Amino acid sequence: MAPRVRLHLLFVIWTLADPARLGPDSEGDGGWQQRGPREPAAVAEEERCTVERWANFSYAKFVQYYAFSRPVILQGLTDNSRFRALCSRERLLASFGNNVVRLSTANTYSYQKVDLPFQEYVEQMLHPQDPTSLGNDTLYFFGDHNFTEWASLFQHYSPPTFSLLGTTPAYSFGIAGAGSGVPFHWHGPGFSEVIYGRKVLYFPDRWWHATLNLDTSVFISTFLS
Repeated sequence: MAPRVRLHLLFVIWTLADPARLGPDSEGDGGWQQRGPREPAAVAEEERCTVERWANFSYAKFVQYYAFSRPVILQGLTDNSRFRALCSRERLLASFGNNVVRLSTANTYSYQKVDLPFQEYVEQMLHPQDPTSLGNDTLYFFGDHNFTEWASLFQHYSPPTFSLLGTTPAYSFGIAGAGSGVPFHWHGPGFSEVIYGRKVLYFPDRWWHATLNLDTSVFISTFLS
């Protein structure tokens, strides 16, 4: 008899927190939300999230209950106030607007790649996506970076302090428009931090999940491999 395979699914929704709840160094939404103050988000947020969340969580409990079995949202795990400020729309355009970035399609294998100046991506392509569009029709900036060109930014990022024995971190920085995301897929363990949302999500090894950006989102993932 073939062994039974347990399938784990996680649907991750990225959204920016209410600017009023952010600290004095947060610069609100960083200038990334271009819609009017009364316009709703491009995608409605569900009222209930079933992923457990903790603040001031110990590493011992993390390893015992989550590291190898299920996802968890960890709040207060990092302090990236400086990095957050540097990731505002105005500052990133001033520092990296002329840099060429590589966009990928939001499908499992990211077949299509498009290179263009970062400023052109932000000003012309970073808009709410048509909810009926397919993942392989959606291009956005994540994963493919020239780390030498972006080193002045990444050196200010403080990754989550929790790690797994025998792994090394690899970073993936991204900026995506509302309604964009990645269909169901899996990879190794790691953390995803919403820069303006002050949440850190941990996902275990080979945990099936998908992502959806409710608003324009700036995020960084730390993959442990």
